[in-house]
Amino acid sequence: MNEFKLKNRPTFPKRAVVTSGMPYGNKNLHCGHISTFIHSDFYARFLRDRLGKDNVIYVCGTDCYGSPILEGYRKLVEKGEFSGTIVDYVKKNHEAQEEVLNKYDISLDLFGASAFGEAKPYHDKTSEWIFNKLLASGKLEVLSTLQFFDKAKNTFLNGRQVVGKCPFEGCASEHAYADECDQGHQYMPEELLDPVSTLSGQTPELREIENYYLDLGAYTELLKEWITDLEEHTPTRKYVIKEIKEFLKKPEIYIKNEFKEKFLALKDMPKYELVEEKNKPSFTIIFEKLSLREKACEILTSNEIRYRTGKTLVPFRLTGNIEWGVKVPDTAKIKNLTFWVWPESLWAPISFTKTYLQDSGDLWKNWWCSADAKVYQFIGEDNIYFYGPAQSGIWLATQGKNPLAIVPDGELKFTQIVANKHTLFLGRKASSSSETPPPMAEDLLKYYTPEQIRAHMLGANVGNNNVPFSPKPLNPNASPEEADPVLKEGSLFTNVLNRAVRSVFYVLGENYNWTIPEGEPSQSVKEEGENLILDCERLTYDQKIHVVMNKLDGYIRNINKHFVKLSKECAWNTLEANQGIVDVLYMIRVATLLSHPILPRGTEMIADYLKVDKEKFFSWDYCFENLAYFYNNESAHKIKELLPRVDFFKKHPSQLCVE
Repeated sequence: MNEFKLKNRPTFPKRAVVTSGMPYGNKNLHCGHISTFIHSDFYARFLRDRLGKDNVIYVCGTDCYGSPILEGYRKLVEKGEFSGTIVDYVKKNHEAQEEVLNKYDISLDLFGASAFGEAKPYHDKTSEWIFNKLLASGKLEVLSTLQFFDKAKNTFLNGRQVVGKCPFEGCASEHAYADECDQGHQYMPEELLDPVSTLSGQTPELREIENYYLDLGAYTELLKEWITDLEEHTPTRKYVIKEIKEFLKKPEIYIKNEFKEKFLALKDMPKYELVEEKNKPSFTIIFEKLSLREKACEILTSNEIRYRTGKTLVPFRLTGNIEWGVKVPDTAKIKNLTFWVWPESLWAPISFTKTYLQDSGDLWKNWWCSADAKVYQFIGEDNIYFYGPAQSGIWLATQGKNPLAIVPDGELKFTQIVANKHTLFLGRKASSSSETPPPMAEDLLKYYTPEQIRAHMLGANVGNNNVPFSPKPLNPNASPEEADPVLKEGSLFTNVLNRAVRSVFYVLGENYNWTIPEGEPSQSVKEEGENLILDCERLTYDQKIHVVMNKLDGYIRNINKHFVKLSKECAWNTLEANQGIVDVLYMIRVATLLSHPILPRGTEMIADYLKVDKEKFFSWDYCFENLAYFYNNESAHKIKELLPRVDFFKKHPSQLCVE
């Protein structure tokens, strides 16, 4: 084995929590959702094999609160399409989500819900604990801000009851809501362009309302230290770091060049720095403080100068006034608030960890606050702001008034963000609000097995690029003769590895009475397998799962080449043939170990037929051991008899009919 690779193996934590972004409780899961879950499931399964199953907790749950859910429920009740309570509504969707996750072999230790069931009391208590910590930090403040009010309906509007255009420079989203757009940009309500009430269709007015906000800007320097640490010591993807850095910039305003003369004539602008770049249609003005930018925005608006604001750390809203939410503890300053869904969902995985552990004390801190533990958060790229600077700012604020370090011992550790880019269904972003809604995850199972979808999603480089998802049965432009791109990665298992395992097993049955020949694998075969194990370990640590798939592709195809050559050149029950079988079985052992997080059903079936202890077989404590190590000291180890037409990796029935 390569000594350099062996000495430079990546360091994994002793314990790990794996979690995914929570799906909203107003819908079932589509192909984009299931892709994120498949990636987090891969990592949770890998870590169980790598660290031991008792050292990994994999949790997620339904995000039950928030204006999108309230609005979805209201519309269905208004149409007479739903008659239960809002709890009934989210529970129905939660159960549907859980059913789909089970069908895809998503191995969550807990799939909870923030608004009902056993997780609710833990989540309520965690929310109260977080709020009291933030209050004690001195960085929580009551701000009087503007909220949209619909005069025609005589009601304040929640975030999803107002639609307009995003005010951010360079953002083309026309699916913007009261304070965030569908691309994840957050802004003040007064900045939304062309607002319209979804209740009345009229332009709403803005009225003052009080809420708690966290001063994220107070942690800018510590967050910059965190970013440096991410760059130097973690496999965080470059575009994630770039996105977070953009929010750590000073407050900026972008103004089109056509307004420059009018702007320069203003006499009462706060102090700013003007920056111009050649061939750009706008110029930039930069401020030292957010309050100065806010004053400048008022002046520009009053002088009818169009502008857009840049990303920076604005006060992060913690609370809201909609009734459907987790109650905020009343204070002397303000009462009868609920948490805004976004911050509340950031600490929900802590609540789910407590629920899984049935922990009413501090046991959860061994997983979230310990130096030898790590939390891996799998998300879509649209949510980098929330799980990056927003969550990290909240974590820093829980340390008290003057946090001295990014990750002091015993305090909440920053999560390892694993962001994926978009899954593009027929060239369009997988979003329920798009013109071409993506296929639901459950509907895909009419055409593919869960294993085929898992292999396809993991083989796509979604960690670095937007990736196409064009299932042939759902593509009206697909020609009859073209191959289905979704089957490409799965065929490595349904065709190649399946054939290799079956072939060698049948030879053992026909010529060796289902008994594996004694012997050690050849040195070259052993070294190749060990180096592949080390390569895939490093690639998985670096979150390059698609490269793991590429490595496996070449290795698995080589198994077949070895076996075909062996069967052509050797007579069975000879020393040469016996050595060849031992070599092929070792390669199957390596491929099965590395493929376990990808396709758990088929790989565990192989282990069953090999009659080995599955817990040991898939444990990385024994990853370099030969297959004979797992035979329980049997000199003539028998495998389970394989009947004809038994497949380890199955095709969908619809594909068999075509053949």
